[in-house]
Amino acid sequence: MISVNEALQLVLRVAQRLPPVTVPLHDALGKVLAEDIRAPDPLPPYPASIKDGYAVVASDGPGEYPVIAEARAGNDGLGVTVTPGTVAYITTGGPIPDGADAVTQVEDTEQIEDSSLESKRVRILVETRKGADIRPVGCDIEKDAIVLKSGDRVGASEIGLLATVGVTMVKVYSTPNLAVLSTGDELVEPTTGNLSWGQIRDSNRAMILAAAEQQHCKVLDLGIVRDDQEELERVMDTAFSSGVDILLTSGGVSMGDKDFVKPLLGKRGTVYFSKVSMKPGKPLTFAEIKPAENILMKKILAFGLPGNPVSCLVCFHLFVVPTIRHLADGQTLILEPSFFPLSAMCRVEARLLMPLRTDPVRPEYHRAVVRWEVNDGSVKPGFVAESTGHQMSSRLLSMKGANALLELPARCGVIAAGTSVPAIIFSELNCTDIIKSTLMSDSTSPLQTNTKQEITTDDTFDSEFKVAILTVSDTVASGGGPDRSGPRAVSVVNSSAGKLGGARVVSTAVVPDDVSKIKMFCRDGVILIKWISSLPLVALASPAGCNPEATRELIEKKRLCLYVYVGHGGSVSVTPFAMLSRSAAGIRGSTLIINMPGNPNAVGECMEALLPALKHALKQVKGDKREKHPRHVPHAQAAPVDEWERSYKSATGGGRETGCSCSH
Repeated sequence: MISVNEALQLVLRVAQRLPPVTVPLHDALGKVLAEDIRAPDPLPPYPASIKDGYAVVASDGPGEYPVIAEARAGNDGLGVTVTPGTVAYITTGGPIPDGADAVTQVEDTEQIEDSSLESKRVRILVETRKGADIRPVGCDIEKDAIVLKSGDRVGASEIGLLATVGVTMVKVYSTPNLAVLSTGDELVEPTTGNLSWGQIRDSNRAMILAAAEQQHCKVLDLGIVRDDQEELERVMDTAFSSGVDILLTSGGVSMGDKDFVKPLLGKRGTVYFSKVSMKPGKPLTFAEIKPAENILMKKILAFGLPGNPVSCLVCFHLFVVPTIRHLADGQTLILEPSFFPLSAMCRVEARLLMPLRTDPVRPEYHRAVVRWEVNDGSVKPGFVAESTGHQMSSRLLSMKGANALLELPARCGVIAAGTSVPAIIFSELNCTDIIKSTLMSDSTSPLQTNTKQEITTDDTFDSEFKVAILTVSDTVASGGGPDRSGPRAVSVVNSSAGKLGGARVVSTAVVPDDVSKIKMFCRDGVILIKWISSLPLVALASPAGCNPEATRELIEKKRLCLYVYVGHGGSVSVTPFAMLSRSAAGIRGSTLIINMPGNPNAVGECMEALLPALKHALKQVKGDKREKHPRHVPHAQAAPVDEWERSYKSATGGGRETGCSCSH
């Protein structure tokens, strides 16, 4: 027998990523992109109105004006020119007529009752400015911008983006095709009414077909095959010639004289292992079927799953699911501790709610329900595990309701209640309690959280802007030293809440200085996924400076060079020879990401320097279109140098223009 880890690594070494295919847009859902997608034209392609209202000349000011035309979404208003002293009615998304340089929303106007259809007039009630409520050309998507990258998984929003840029055929990595069959003279179809002596209904095939479809695979049902070597070989040949990538059999892999699966797989290919040191699932066989006489046949991976239903499904979760995903997107599912394990097939630590007896010979994968339990005053919040009961491998009821497999070591004895054990999550968890606990308490979450800082309160949760601080440090993450950089950033933000529109720090966390783990945190964690709509600022402190690389692919909009220069200028004013080579920033959704240096003093200096600019940035990220840097507004719409510009010059020592050409 070989260990589970050895077996899984062997399988993944044999498996090779499937070649990309081009599919229609509606077939790309759930797939992984195999190419970058660029925008062929800007969005919007014309200056567009943000609101229903009137296109005006801003310098005209309040007063009564004739409505000369309507510019609705579509082609209305084409050829219309707004001159001083006139206005045009416009709808949300409508093109701005020539001559107009602002939009006044309907709420800030009054209809003049005595005006007629032929000579309609409107009263403008408020002062406006150039560019108000206008989306410039390309403000959402610039021409030739990469809107999706190779390796991105296509979800509903990605489908929308593809449609937006006119992509109807997409190159993706295909999910594997699976063939499933059950073996055994005792098996009958589930539709069988009255069972004869010695018969049982086939549950494995229906179960594995459903599990494969959950992984977005196309499946081929090969039915039930009797314990007959010739019949089994004929059905296998059908599978091998059908173009499938994975063959799954259940039963016929043990030591009986009618167990023909393993010999037949060995006859057609290479059997890598047939016994795994695990409970349940010991008689698991894995083979590689290579093309021989038929050169058109592609390589097929074959899994001989055990016949007992629980063993069959456990082996599917532990071995087949990682193989499917490896073939589809080239990424090995790492069954290692995850910083915020919200997705299936990751490992967490869970506290046992009851004692569990271990097997003295083999590691056991105990079916359980894992959930997040909030602080009850006696223990810290965290994952807890409850057994689903009797664990016989034939008892499929033990899988009912289970969402995890507890990894119990091979040893004699009992693991006491309250002990933490590794748990492999194979179905998605309900994250509501986890997020609430992380936000509303200062105790440990699935992330390693800085619990010494009292930073989360109810009024913080309701504030307009929320800040999270991520400290990247091997020393701090391993408990070898205190976190000094994170608390310094927290102190500056919280003491400057008034300057930041009430922004407060709601969460802090520590991760090791490892790019892959930082990416894992930022992709799957609360900070950039679950709070994306309500967390406009994320400040990241990195002593080793690797996190700009880790967050690069997370940033949807251009890196914000301004914050590099502001931070650099602020630090240089205190430390003349400072060089903040690692600082960078960008935007993802409504989240502003700022990478900081790791030295506590440098963090403080950068934060102090950035404060005048951050209030503007927060409003801009929040969607306030009036918050624009004058250097980056088209000349015709440029506003006078304002307080924000003066703050920028002050923070950088009154320096010259840097020549930076990216969006701020």
